[in-house]
Amino acid sequence: MRLLIVTDAWRPQVNGVVRTYEWLATALAKRITLKMLTPEPFRRVPLPTYPEIEIALASPGYVSDFIKSAGPDVVHIGTEGPLGFMTRQHCQRNGIPFTTCYHTRYPEYIARRFPIPTRWTYALLRKFHGASARTLVATSELAEELRLQGFSGVTIWRRGIDLTHFVDGPVEALDLPRPIFLYVGRLAVEKNIDDFLKLDLPGSKVVVGGGPERERLQRAYPQTIFLGTQENPKLGALYRAADVFVFPSKTDTYGLVIAEALAAGTPVACYPTSGAREIFGGEACGVMSDSLQHAAMAALGVSRNICRQVGARHAMEASAESFLGIMRGAIP
Repeated sequence: MRLLIVTDAWRPQVNGVVRTYEWLATALAKRITLKMLTPEPFRRVPLPTYPEIEIALASPGYVSDFIKSAGPDVVHIGTEGPLGFMTRQHCQRNGIPFTTCYHTRYPEYIARRFPIPTRWTYALLRKFHGASARTLVATSELAEELRLQGFSGVTIWRRGIDLTHFVDGPVEALDLPRPIFLYVGRLAVEKNIDDFLKLDLPGSKVVVGGGPERERLQRAYPQTIFLGTQENPKLGALYRAADVFVFPSKTDTYGLVIAEALAAGTPVACYPTSGAREIFGGEACGVMSDSLQHAAMAALGVSRNICRQVGARHAMEASAESFLGIMRGAIP
């Protein structure tokens, strides 16, 4: 099978979508003929209100020529950005089967930044995804949400991580009062990080990641340790050093960082979201609660061995097989 994956999210961005497609590409390259179309070869401009994310200035002609040269049996469009829209247009005009993926709750994210009703954004996304053979989502709960919003062809793609980065390795020597409560992820308004940092917790709070909210958060919470963006192997060492991983987001469609933390043996404290429920799989590897304070304190008593066992279930190899099955099913 010849597969083309198109994504507007790519290095140097650091987020779950980028990591997902990096890991997926590595796993798929051993199995099929794979081509990737990313913003890498194009001039890029910063996204307004979020300069860490850059938009590729590609032309429809370039995108069409790239798709023709790749000669794919099926195309997967990973993001609803410029490359995604141009690819969708080419595939529709030329009868090329394609799938899309709903990674991000854009209606809710956009509404947090601008006075735009969520129903308007959902209408645009329904149109974008409606032409695809399948719309991939991470959880059964999210699939049902989108069906209720009028989306069709919604299909569950089980996500995964590259376990080798998190399961084994050194532990970062953090000379801080214990227990250590850790957050890893983008520092953006939709991540709801204030809910974590305003908690009255013993020990220390550590934040890993960058984003438009970093300066404000550092001013508001001077006792918190901000380490900026970290890559593996140090990222894995930081997970292993923490006593609890706190994930305050209520809008993430999945939360790969939850799986990363569990693979490192670190209990998770979070709100009861569809992504967390999917990753926990009913196991006592963390605490979900409407009270993040309760969840964070209760997670201190969770077995790290159980966390590792649950984390090990989310290997990228299984995710890649799930993905390939969906791609094969999209080819007429």
